[in-house]
Amino acid sequence: MTSVNLMGDAPHYDVIVVGGGAAGFFGAIQLAERRPGVKILILEKSTKLLSKVRISGGGRCNVTHHCFQPNALSKHYPRGQRQLKKLFSKYQARDVVDWFAQHGVNLKVESDGRMFPTTNNSETIVNCFLREADRNNIKVLVGHQVCELRHEVDSTISLKCNNEQEFTCKNLLIAIGGHPNRESYRWIENLGHTVTPLMPSLFTFNDSDRKFVDLMGVSVERASVQIAGTKFRESGPVLITHWGLSGPAVIRLSAWAAEYLAEHQYKFTALVNWTGDLMEDEVRKELEGYGREHPNQKIENNSCYRLPGRLWERLCEHAEIEKTRIWSELSKKQLNKLVENLVRCPFHIKGKTTFKEEFVTCGGVDLSEIDMERMESKKIHGVYFAGEVLNIDGETGGFNFQSAWTTAYVAAEAIAVGL
Repeated sequence: MTSVNLMGDAPHYDVIVVGGGAAGFFGAIQLAERRPGVKILILEKSTKLLSKVRISGGGRCNVTHHCFQPNALSKHYPRGQRQLKKLFSKYQARDVVDWFAQHGVNLKVESDGRMFPTTNNSETIVNCFLREADRNNIKVLVGHQVCELRHEVDSTISLKCNNEQEFTCKNLLIAIGGHPNRESYRWIENLGHTVTPLMPSLFTFNDSDRKFVDLMGVSVERASVQIAGTKFRESGPVLITHWGLSGPAVIRLSAWAAEYLAEHQYKFTALVNWTGDLMEDEVRKELEGYGREHPNQKIENNSCYRLPGRLWERLCEHAEIEKTRIWSELSKKQLNKLVENLVRCPFHIKGKTTFKEEFVTCGGVDLSEIDMERMESKKIHGVYFAGEVLNIDGETGGFNFQSAWTTAYVAAEAIAVGL
């Protein structure tokens, strides 16, 4: 951090928000609602505003998750869980639902807990933010990438953009989102802040053997996936794709194991239990019992555990069970192989694929350098942070937006008090 004399006649604002995404807009609007007439500027480096909001949930915008208990809600965050537990007691998913309803946007909950606008269109959320920003006279500039920040001798904060334009403000909210490129955080590091290692979270697994590639589209509602040799394990729907494995269980697993998988260069073995949570002995006893009850039925034609027929046939094939074999003819060796493929079906993973178009970052500004009660930098007075720029990330299902809404709310509340 350097102290220099203020240069030129740069436009001055009460608050400048860096980042025209979810956290940036929400923080700016929250602040304007608390302090009508406050002079706010949003600077967005690209030419598009709220881009991640537009593509979230397949263009429907997964606004939040129907989990209204702060403690339970915080458990969906691999990084930031302890800090968010306290923040959610101030502002949580129920508050978000209420805020949108008050601003003309009703949300609905789906069977898996995800919440979307009733219109099923992300533009509903985008238009709400743009409308509220305009109504509160919040100025928005696109194509303005901040590349330098200075703290002046009079405590004014001065920003310089890549187009040579300069602005000054009393308070700054940094909400630039997550980025795979560390260079995007360089100007923050130059302030003296630590940016923890950056790596992707929320991704699918690429199967190097591709033994199941012809089964793409087959899904199992209750399965579990474990990373061999670790305790990382998640349960839920699993989808076979043309590149490997996807589905909620896989996506959640990628978040919780993000650091481990990056360290191992995304080369590992994923073990799928197609029965869900059943143990090996349980499965063996159940199959033996089924065989006694249906001795003359062909094994391949009688899928167990409600597995899709094509998947069951492939598991029988890997257990070296002939198409014509009936249950009474099943050898102990074949039974053991079938059980093994049911509870520990191996996928040799090499590489990953970003989940849809939503890049989520594991890593960001170190939380130990932030006053989490206010979202203010401990290093620079008047500088606040919100959203995925922080080392906070959640599972898929609206949790990353929820942390953005909450941190932006807390930051806006703190800034408003000081204005």
